[in-house]
Formats: sequence, C-alpha cells, structure tokens
Amino acid sequence: MTDRIAVARAYIDALVSHDGASVSFAPNAVRYELGVKTGRSGDHLRRSLSRGPQYRVILGVREVEARLDGESVHTEYLLDAGVFGRRLMTVRVIEDFHIPADDPRIHRVEAKFRPV
Repeated sequence: MTDRIAVARAYIDALVSHDGASVSFAPNAVRYELGVKTGRSGDHLRRSLSRGPQYRVILGVREVEARLDGESVHTEYLLDAGVFGRRLMTVRVIEDFHIPADDPRIHRVEAKFRPV
C-alpha cells in the first residue's frame, strides 16, 4: 500500500473507530458530500470524525478498494449504518481524496454515495 493510500485508509478507518486524531489533514482541508461543503478545515474534519453525530451511526466498512489516480486516491467501499449495533442500511461510498505526492495529507475529500 502506498503512503497516500494509507492516508486515505486512515480516514476510512476513523469512520468506524470514531477517532479522527490519527488522520492526516492539511490545515485548509475541505470535504464535499454530494456537492455540499461539509468540512471547512483539517481540525473541523478531525473533530467531526471523532464526535460528529452524523458519523456515530456508522457500524462498519467493507469491500474497500483504493487506487491512485494522479494526485488523488480514489476509493469505493460499502458502509453499514445503524443504531444499537443493528444494521439498518448499507450504502456504496465513492470518495476521492486529493493527497499530493509532495504533501501526503488530505487536502480535499469528494464523497458520493447511494443505497445498495
């Protein structure tokens, strides 16, 4: 696994662990979900992963695929969501992480998803 793929994978792992402390974000990192800006800085994204209620429903991820695509890491995976340990929904997530080779931190995340 390349360093940049490992950086993207740390983000995906944090979705499940709810611990954003180990995710390497650039200070001015942003996140867009379905075209809507949902993250405004590296610190904001780290806090959201750790304490954001929108992430608390995530129970697990599986079938993770990741590949380099220029300055980005393209990922696709299945995400299981639910409450009290009971899965209620699975979505296919497609996320592109802009992680330059000369600065291997997440600068931008573009997320799209659809129910499976």
